[in-house]
Amino acid sequence: MSRCRLATLIALVLLVAGCSPSRSGSLGPAPTAAAPTVPAPTRIGPPATVAPPPTDTPAPTTPGTGTTGVTRLGTLTLELWYVRDGRLVPTRRTRPATVATSRLALAELAAGPTRREADAGLVTLLPDGAEVSRIADGVASVRLPAVTDPVTARLREAQVVYTLTQFPTVRQVDFGTAAPTGRTDHADLLPPIVVTGPLIGDRVTSPVTVTGSADVFEATVSVRVLDAAGRQLATTFTTATCGTGCRGAYRVAVRYRLPAEQTGTIEVYEVSAADGSHTKVVGVPVTLAASR
Repeated sequence: MSRCRLATLIALVLLVAGCSPSRSGSLGPAPTAAAPTVPAPTRIGPPATVAPPPTDTPAPTTPGTGTTGVTRLGTLTLELWYVRDGRLVPTRRTRPATVATSRLALAELAAGPTRREADAGLVTLLPDGAEVSRIADGVASVRLPAVTDPVTARLREAQVVYTLTQFPTVRQVDFGTAAPTGRTDHADLLPPIVVTGPLIGDRVTSPVTVTGSADVFEATVSVRVLDAAGRQLATTFTTATCGTGCRGAYRVAVRYRLPAEQTGTIEVYEVSAADGSHTKVVGVPVTLAASR
């Protein structure tokens, strides 16, 4: 073939190729471009830092004596029952809130009374290490070391029962030695007069409200306020909701006058029907705020 004819043929082939339709669709859709980057707004000062995700969540509301609900960052008020002269006596502790309320309560119970409570005769019979293993159907399971003295064993169990049943999830305690027990099974270990407020070491103002329960003659509960020297500043009385063979609740306010703050005593007692003497006396050491 001559060089001229070859050149003509090549030119013809190129012309046909240029006029044919595109074949790019046979390879699938073309890739899409990345979304355009939007520039960050201008910031004056050091770059912002992103806080790490939380590693914990607040604890749920936890019940406690005198509280309306707490969170992990709040506090929890616990009712603890100690022993004085072979009878149960209540007190309270305010601690950082926790979901393990029963464990905290038993740990505080085993830790024992404060110095001022101990000076007033309170003791604990609960050993260290007592814990609730489970709570199911209103029954808390607790195992305590054996003790040979039956009186001590029963007082120890009563401390646990009265302390744990402050929580709405616990009605009885199972110690693994007999049927589960509740407060009514240990009610005979309460003194005739129980004072739930004020408690040992509290600072009170006038009028001071005194609360508790009592099983006294004709349900009559007497209260008086004594100063640091034991002098009577004020006295009053009230009636419990039940008495003479049954336990009832009482609540009464008593107003006193005192020029300067000092230690004092709230005394709750029964007046003897026989000779008018003070019987079944419960003395609560407190700090009396000044009042005119």
